[in-house]
Amino acid sequence: MISYMDVLTILLIFFIAVAAQLPPNSPAPPPIDSPGPSPLDKARKVLEQRGIEAALEPRGLVIRLPQAILFASGDDQVSAGALPTVEVIAQVIRDVPNRVSLIGHADSVPIRNRRFANNWELSAARGLRLLELLANRYAIPESRLSVSSDGSNRPLGSNETEAGRASNRRVEIVLLAE
Repeated sequence: MISYMDVLTILLIFFIAVAAQLPPNSPAPPPIDSPGPSPLDKARKVLEQRGIEAALEPRGLVIRLPQAILFASGDDQVSAGALPTVEVIAQVIRDVPNRVSLIGHADSVPIRNRRFANNWELSAARGLRLLELLANRYAIPESRLSVSSDGSNRPLGSNETEAGRASNRRVEIVLLAE
């Protein structure tokens, strides 16, 4: 039994020595290149350089435009002063092939005018006007755009203060993560 163990030990040492002498079979793996910034991250940087706030979220690149920038109070017509901002956003949308969602939001103060029965209709109309502007004036294909309305259901701030209500009256332009 002892001589059998000795033979096995000698064979094991032999194979280890031979294996140590052999050159490696495969070359070292090439270094892994880290991927560059995503198209949405590049778009975010372009917008921020132009003074437009944008944030990367799991749903995509979110551009929040307060109502005061785009629309008069209680109205859905995009103001002329907003066109330079919308033009910058349209250029970024053209450069990124992702679908775009336009989401209207409102505060919780009920609206009372002839055109809109409630805040839901107003925020939907604002999203639709923005879609029409992007499609007609800036040639963004309508097939890439969608409109939705959250009304007063997803507030950013408290509806108890004027500043909170102002932050809740907005349109979000979301370049969807795809």
